[in-house]
Amino acid sequence: MLDQLALAGLIPVIKVNDAQDAVPLCKALQDGGLPVAEITFRTAAAEEAIRLVHEQVPDVLLGAGTVLTPEQADRAWAAGARYIVSPGFNPRVVKHCLDKGYPILPGCSSPSDIEQALEMGLTAVKIFPAGALGGIATIKALAGPYPQMHYVPTGGVNANNLMDYLSFPKVLACGGSWMVPQDAVDAKDWSKIQALAAQAVDLMLGFNIVHIGINNPDAQAAKVQADRLSQLFHWPIKEGTNYFVGTGIELMKAPGRGTHGHVAIGTPNVERAKWHLEKRGFAFDDSTARRGADGKLTFIYVQDEMAGFAFHLIQK
Repeated sequence: MLDQLALAGLIPVIKVNDAQDAVPLCKALQDGGLPVAEITFRTAAAEEAIRLVHEQVPDVLLGAGTVLTPEQADRAWAAGARYIVSPGFNPRVVKHCLDKGYPILPGCSSPSDIEQALEMGLTAVKIFPAGALGGIATIKALAGPYPQMHYVPTGGVNANNLMDYLSFPKVLACGGSWMVPQDAVDAKDWSKIQALAAQAVDLMLGFNIVHIGINNPDAQAAKVQADRLSQLFHWPIKEGTNYFVGTGIELMKAPGRGTHGHVAIGTPNVERAKWHLEKRGFAFDDSTARRGADGKLTFIYVQDEMAGFAFHLIQK
């Protein structure tokens, strides 16, 4: 489950006063590209809300937050939650969840908390309240003595600092509520929540065109076209495996993938982007996958071409 949360990247933290709101709310998140939710035990409606979402929107990665007791953890799990989140590190709650086999992200705010988590065999914890604790600077400081731990910052995470957190490799995912503002939940403004979720996903995936590769029949033809483009725009030419003109055009020395060529799309996390695009119904050609020395996916082609061009994701 933690692997799935890492791929999702964002965990909307939800408080519902009316359990009946949970299903349309989670559907709005899902339609916005975020099939994940943490429903907090801050209200009496939480348990029923979890049950309804589990039954009616089963594809959502559903968790229970603000779990303070073993009894709450059991109720949340029985209702359909598939991970447990607590605001602080309560050894009794953590041990109970581990004994029961419930994935848990306990809240940590100090080195002592993290050492307790490591002692109990955990590899990921929630950092709460992340903003008040010093944000990403504090997490980077904690990662020094505890490099084996991964973190899910929550509290003070927003659209302005999201990528500061997610760009650090030890951050597994981020929890936040800016895409589920309470006034929109109470007003049942599901279209607003869907739009905010979509904006958050777009921000996280950060797609941009890195370069466009244009097929040529041979190296001589590629050189001719590279020279013409350079003369036209006064862009420099760099020759390698192919000819690169300026910063964004690659002239292939032989026909490559795609009828006309290919488009390279940069993203901060290729594995995460692939997961989200697969949720949108796009397939990938796994035979084209490339991985870095750390085993992380850095390159992969979308299976189908569009307008005669193949598209691939590449690590920024």
